[in-house]
Amino acid sequence: MVGNTMDEVRLADVALMDEEAFFERLYVERRKMYAIAFSYLGTETDALEVVQEASCRAWMKRKKLKDEQAFTPWLIRITINCCMDELRRKKRMFPAERLAEEAAQEMKSNERIDLEWAMNRMKPKYRHVVILKYYQDMTTAQIAMVLNKPEGTIKTWLREGLKQLRKYL
Repeated sequence: MVGNTMDEVRLADVALMDEEAFFERLYVERRKMYAIAFSYLGTETDALEVVQEASCRAWMKRKKLKDEQAFTPWLIRITINCCMDELRRKKRMFPAERLAEEAAQEMKSNERIDLEWAMNRMKPKYRHVVILKYYQDMTTAQIAMVLNKPEGTIKTWLREGLKQLRKYL
């Protein structure tokens, strides 16, 4: 009986250490998560909401992460998925809300509006690669790890994405 109590204490200590280590790693990556979310969503409030949602999803799914070295790409992938969920949700919003958002958009510069319009017209797989490469300064190898695709595929998607951007701009 005493042995069981000591085992329970050890398990509780390990769980607490895991929790502390997880939140320390999450704290280190929070700026990157925010930057990615902001580049997808364009507003501070939406980006903060997505960072919170991604942090919560990561915490709930932390046991599925097998390789500690893959923590950052895994977290970025969760953040991107949360961004995509939010963008899908926004497509279903009411017209009155969309009018208020369009009025706020008029205050932005023309070049930024053109770039956002072109980015939104790109195929999502190309947009992901372009955002990670040019907004987050990730290498093609890092992007390949995040998106779980071969590096050659990432290079092709990057080339095609830039071609689409040129066409739209």
